[in-house]
Amino acid sequence: MDYNNAVSDGLGIFSIAGSLLMLVLAVLNIVGMWKIFEKAGKPGWASIIPIYNLIVLVEIVGKPTIWILWLLIPCTAPIFGIWLTNLLCKSFGKDVGYTVGMLLLPFIFAPMLGFGPDKYLGPSAAEAQRFNGMNNPFGNGNNPFNQPPTTPQA
Repeated sequence: MDYNNAVSDGLGIFSIAGSLLMLVLAVLNIVGMWKIFEKAGKPGWASIIPIYNLIVLVEIVGKPTIWILWLLIPCTAPIFGIWLTNLLCKSFGKDVGYTVGMLLLPFIFAPMLGFGPDKYLGPSAAEAQRFNGMNNPFGNGNNPFNQPPTTPQA
């Protein structure tokens, strides 16, 4: 008796079911990201183009374009990817808990953000600009490239 055929048939069914499940979850994630891009005023189709979606995401959160390089380098990509996800959630007014959800279950949280009532509040990097003079006794912001004081003319 040869039982190898029966075992491989059973594994084939699980393989097909698993592949279909992964396809459904990927489609949910793509649809959610499409709607997130549209809410942010960007074209939805940009979410499915491999490198261009990173460029658009960096624009949505308001970070410089050098971030694309950091997202493509394997050593720094996980760190900057998590940071980018956090900034994306903050751009829609969400907190760190939502970021954790986006990282662990993106096929649930991306459609929730895309189809939910949350509005795009603007680049989250702009929130750092609000604090530019809060703890500075000189009142001229925290820009390290401030103009030096001008000398009075005699």
